[in-house]
Amino acid sequence: MSTNDCIFCGIISHTLSADIVSEDEFSVAFLDHRPVFPGHVLLCPREHFETLNDLPAGLAGPMLLKTQLLARAVETALGAHGTFVAINNRVSQTVPHLHIHVVPRRRKDGLRGFFWPRQKYENDAVREQIRSAIAREVERLSKNS
Repeated sequence: MSTNDCIFCGIISHTLSADIVSEDEFSVAFLDHRPVFPGHVLLCPREHFETLNDLPAGLAGPMLLKTQLLARAVETALGAHGTFVAINNRVSQTVPHLHIHVVPRRRKDGLRGFFWPRQKYENDAVREQIRSAIAREVERLSKNS
């Protein structure tokens, strides 16, 4: 998808309308048009990056700081008890432009845990094999960055 076809790029450039709650040099935040709960905010980097994996390291800090700010703002503004913060990478990502969901939460609001079924590891050895593989990859990626 080119940035010309991206709905979020259109919102960021103000060629498409949206209920913007915050803008800065790095990002734009706006209300989701189909919220999980009222006050559900989407935070996007101004530049078009499809997934979190594509986001340059230099933007990770500003994006997370803005996420913190939005979470505090949503809680305070709406009297929410907390927030649910999420990022989808490709799977369940309806718009292929990185966006962070900040969803207001209230106790007993009906949203239960994660949106997918949980499962157990086959055994401790399988769990350790997976843990070790991920740890090795983290180490490898950290050395190359």
